[in-house]
Amino acid sequence: MSVQEQNSVQTIWDQLADCVLNGDVISRDDALAILQSGDDELLSLLAATFRVRQKHFGNKVHLYFLKNAKSGLCPEDCGYCSQSAVSEAPIEKYALLNEEKLMEGAAKAAEQQSRTYCIVTSGRGPSERDVNHIASVVQKIKSEYGLHICCCMGLLSPEQATTLKEAGVDRINHNLNTSRRFYDSICSTHSFEERLETLRVARNAGLELCSGLIIGMGEEQNDVVDVAFELNGVGVESIPVNFLNSIPGTPLEDVQRLNPRDCLRALCLFRLINPRTEIRIAGGREVQLRSLQPLGLYAANSMFVSDYLTTKGQQPEDDFRMVEDLGFELEVHHTCED
Repeated sequence: MSVQEQNSVQTIWDQLADCVLNGDVISRDDALAILQSGDDELLSLLAATFRVRQKHFGNKVHLYFLKNAKSGLCPEDCGYCSQSAVSEAPIEKYALLNEEKLMEGAAKAAEQQSRTYCIVTSGRGPSERDVNHIASVVQKIKSEYGLHICCCMGLLSPEQATTLKEAGVDRINHNLNTSRRFYDSICSTHSFEERLETLRVARNAGLELCSGLIIGMGEEQNDVVDVAFELNGVGVESIPVNFLNSIPGTPLEDVQRLNPRDCLRALCLFRLINPRTEIRIAGGREVQLRSLQPLGLYAANSMFVSDYLTTKGQQPEDDFRMVEDLGFELEVHHTCED
């Protein structure tokens, strides 16, 4: 019998949270019930989910700062991406940034109270020259700012992953983006299995894993549940939950907006299936969650601050105020002197 079929004075969501806090894994039926819950249940669902979030992360919020280190010029055909080969979006395109620009980004990340600096490059995968350049700069960032470093550089070889690890990179981001079933609908130039292989390569090199998805690309609820359980099985340290920002000029430009309440349900789903994993409110939060953004932090414990890769975010001051108004506090951990 699934939890939602049990009768109790407690809400079904309290029962579900109790199961998770006791170390149990929720059923697929319960996972779907979260996504299908009514609007009148939403606050109860958030309250129950917050118990799990608070157990493992307290009231801390971990900020991430993104640096688009190489923009556009990508041969892949990912339908959601403004940097892909099939995109006609009017974005800035440039080769890998030099050391000075990357260090400027690190300084800004530290200034904006970010704990993690994310270095992102477009393309199928990096060249050896790209990897060596990033590795060299990461060593200087670590020395000067002590930031936690996450790199997103596409498909990696074992040798490239080892080079990044030895340079001081803490974590590799490589999103699954959607389910195995739906993947061919959004990309044909590489496979779901290739993405999983890069996660395995990074793990074998001793790197932490950051991998998430994009919600709102035309997938079904079962696909979202599939990704949540898949990431649980991989054992990633961080899950960015992105909400599609339909960028003009991309194949998915006409996809309709999500319901912000459904976005909150998705965040609850990922927290309850991955209770000890960092859950991040990622791209599209301003567009899709809109005025309900603060409620997302009752399920998630991290978010990006400032801008994204090719789209603007809200002002950092608004993020700081949101965290403060919730009674939460920023988690800042720099190992070097500020």
